[in-house]
Amino acid sequence: MQRIVLTAVAVATMVMTAGLVSAAEWDPARFASEDVLEFSSVSEEGEEHWSKVWLVVLDEELYIRLGNRAVDRIEANVEAPYVAIRIADEQFDRVLTEAQPEMAERVAQAMADKYWTDFMASLFEHPLTLKLVEEAGPPEE
Repeated sequence: MQRIVLTAVAVATMVMTAGLVSAAEWDPARFASEDVLEFSSVSEEGEEHWSKVWLVVLDEELYIRLGNRAVDRIEANVEAPYVAIRIADEQFDRVLTEAQPEMAERVAQAMADKYWTDFMASLFEHPLTLKLVEEAGPPEE
């Protein structure tokens, strides 16, 4: 009986430890094969909205390109310049959004290379290209 209890405790410890090690490990290179990520924005009324967008990784940095609707959400986000993102079955609660207009063409080309249906998306305006940078630690007061 004691052996069964010890085995159960050992298994539970391994499962919990494995979850902690893999939980929310920011590594843009690991996200390169992902097709979409979700980012959250919070309105003045406190309503959270999750938007799905395509992503690319260039030079080990994570980029997204936003259409007009998503830009409106980012601009109205009361938590700006931060968002939460969900990617690869993980959630990161404090991600800095950095406008990168100088990367717009490169990101657009990478999107076209990665997503065969990008020819349709390219018919629409994408006025904002963002680099996403995970920040550790509590928000500054």
